[in-house]
Amino acid sequence: MAGISIPGVSDQYKTNETVDKLMQIERIPLTREQKTLETYKTQQDAWRSVNRKMTSLRDSVKTLYSFENPFNNKITSSTEENAITAEATRKAAYESFKIDVIQPATSDRFLTSELDADTKVPSGTYTYKDSEQTITMKWKGGSLQDFSNALNRRGGNTIKTRVIGASAGKKTLSIESQKTGLENKLLFADDARTFAEASGMIVKVKPKTVEFGNTRAEYKPAPETPLEQPRLPAVSAVKLAVSEGKAIVPPRTGFLLEIPQLAKETKNAHIQFSITKEKTADVAEEINKANDRPEFPESGAAQYRDITIYNAGVDSELTAEQLTKPTPLDTIETDEVLFAILNDGTEKEIPLKLNLEKPETEIDINLSEYKNINAIVLRNRNTGTTFSVSEMRSLNPSENLGYVPQHPISTADDAILKYEGITLRRPENDIDDVIPEVTLHVSDKTDKTATISIKPDKESAKDALISFVGNYNQALSEVNVLSQTKPEIVEELDYLSEEEKKELREKLGMFATDSSLSSLKSSMMSATSAMYRFSESAEITMLSQIGIATNATNYSGYTPSKLRGYLEIDEKKLDSELEKHLEDIKNMFGFDSDGDLIVDSGIGFALDKQLTAYVQSGGVFSMKTGSLDRKIKASEQKISRLETQMDSKEADLKNKYGQMQGALNSLENQQSTLKNFSNRNNNQ
Repeated sequence: MAGISIPGVSDQYKTNETVDKLMQIERIPLTREQKTLETYKTQQDAWRSVNRKMTSLRDSVKTLYSFENPFNNKITSSTEENAITAEATRKAAYESFKIDVIQPATSDRFLTSELDADTKVPSGTYTYKDSEQTITMKWKGGSLQDFSNALNRRGGNTIKTRVIGASAGKKTLSIESQKTGLENKLLFADDARTFAEASGMIVKVKPKTVEFGNTRAEYKPAPETPLEQPRLPAVSAVKLAVSEGKAIVPPRTGFLLEIPQLAKETKNAHIQFSITKEKTADVAEEINKANDRPEFPESGAAQYRDITIYNAGVDSELTAEQLTKPTPLDTIETDEVLFAILNDGTEKEIPLKLNLEKPETEIDINLSEYKNINAIVLRNRNTGTTFSVSEMRSLNPSENLGYVPQHPISTADDAILKYEGITLRRPENDIDDVIPEVTLHVSDKTDKTATISIKPDKESAKDALISFVGNYNQALSEVNVLSQTKPEIVEELDYLSEEEKKELREKLGMFATDSSLSSLKSSMMSATSAMYRFSESAEITMLSQIGIATNATNYSGYTPSKLRGYLEIDEKKLDSELEKHLEDIKNMFGFDSDGDLIVDSGIGFALDKQLTAYVQSGGVFSMKTGSLDRKIKASEQKISRLETQMDSKEADLKNKYGQMQGALNSLENQQSTLKNFSNRNNNQ
């Protein structure tokens, strides 16, 4: 079959090779444009990379002078961390204070007696309450575990139950209130109380209440104290009145009320009563209005025609001191009026929080906080306040419910602390209203007085400064690589992997002719080397003073990398200056120079302002990448047109050379036919 040629399959005359060579020439514009597009994309990636580095730098700069700057961070420490810790906000003052934890706040947590493992909880309506919420569950009856699971699903943040294996074949059910505090006792109602009694969780008791202070005869004069001001009435019981079970205590009046012996002997005894505070006529003002200097009438006169004769003045025979007007009395207003008298005669204040807007304040005194208490004294030293005190009663709060837990793991009670000698009660263990901007976390009673200290968090400040230097150097290295053609710039970055160095070598000097990067580098170096004097007494005004500079280690030899603007850290010096001049360092990064409460100067502010012009939307980098976006789109469109043209050109050439090859093959076949014919004739 010699001489048969199929265009596109056989290529006897190498027409395909000829077409490829012709197309290589035709593709030169397309290849050039593809390289241009690749250059545009590489440049755009480079601008985006430097934008990311500068944005990271700006973010770290902002943290150094914004409201959330690390120089305001506080850390707390406690000498009794197992019992009490603290958490301080950024506004907390630097201080140390002492606290004793008498007891942490607890919640009611009760157990049933040991029950048979197959005990069934009867059907019924089970109701559990605390001071705020009521949980009611309709129960169809079932095992202890099913009952516990159902109650947990319904209980939410109010109660929690658990079935505990007690011994072989025996189980107990625990029910726990989720809220701490004396006011949050766990109450049983409906079938919940019935089951609690039947299972031995609670037992009925008769409340033992001792009432006292309802007759005038019980009230005795309060122990005398030094008089605050001359001419001011001493505190006495003269004006004390008892009416309808209430003691009315006018200004400068007081009483002593002995606690009955039965009340002292009651287990977990509390004394409860109420106090009402109201404004009345001020004793001091009334005395001040009274004129203690005698006034004598005019002696009179007689007149005859133009002559007037005056009588001689009254001779009072009073001394100059007696005639001098007395010093006005000061008004006294205080809530420090209630005290416990101990057996040894000493007094211990019972803190009160009274409010004129609140008609009545309930007082609950836990006698366990006042060991050896003998009596209660109310000494109204005020000059314009009257107190009304209800009759008092002593009781065990748990017994007052009509039942007590038979197997309590813990019972509801407040946290009790002593701060600066003042006894405090709180229903929760997280207490944020004792020290401003500080939350106390109570977990156990203290064995000895805890000292809690609030100090600046120097470590977080140091970490932020190190992060700033790292981001600064990374951003600057990107600028150096893109704006210069020196290979050693890449080799100096010994913290990079070989792959990362290879990527940087490809970008070396990419924007050497672009002045925007060199301008940015210059402004960055100026900002970090400038002086920022925020006050006349400022000791730290430059980065170099805290061990951050282009030559922080003070190396005297020549190193080209030190001339490229990278910052170094002398860590030992930085630690020392953070310890001594934290506030100065904070102000060096950002301060208000004109008193408008807005930061307008400092290293952080200056760098942020410069970097924002480059990285913000519509900034320098955005304009650079936007311009390249347009060039890339135009280049892609041009490439698309050229590719279409090349496809059409290649198809045309293949068609023409295919036809030519077909014609040549036809001629070759004809030649072969003629040659064969001639050979046959010659053989004849």
